[in-house]
Amino acid sequence: MKSFTLILLIGLINVSCNPFAPELDTSIGEYESILGDQTTVEGVFENLRYAYTFRDTTIYGQLLNPNYTFLYRDYDRGVDISWGRDEEMRVTLGLFRNTQRLDLIWNNIISRSDDSLGIRSVVNRNFNLTVTFNPSDIVRVDGYVNLTLVRSQPGEKWMIMRWRDESNF
Repeated sequence: MKSFTLILLIGLINVSCNPFAPELDTSIGEYESILGDQTTVEGVFENLRYAYTFRDTTIYGQLLNPNYTFLYRDYDRGVDISWGRDEEMRVTLGLFRNTQRLDLIWNNIISRSDDSLGIRSVVNRNFNLTVTFNPSDIVRVDGYVNLTLVRSQPGEKWMIMRWRDESNF
């Protein structure tokens, strides 16, 4: 009878300690997120890094103002090229789909200019971007970005209104 009770007890312990069904990790609180706080300028840059790292167009799209404009200089032709939000989302989706890995590092902010109302900020910042298409095709870009961020009122989320790539390829 003792051996039967012992076997039953061991069986119950094993059922309640199933290593293939571990307990839910609740260490991240209910209101915590791995995303940055988009009500801060630094939070926008954190979310850009997140979107690139995880190639997440949903997060990326939430960073762009409906009136967004992207600009860059075509040095061969000597003209500035620009496009709007829809084209930006198509280009970014193509980049995200056609790469194995994107590593974006934001360096120091070179300059920042905020308006007196707290609803517009222009940020110049250096970045390093490593684009891995495959193990034998890796492109490294060191450049500068000039972002114009806007929001409807202080305390609201910042959105990118204008992205000027000031990199010299």
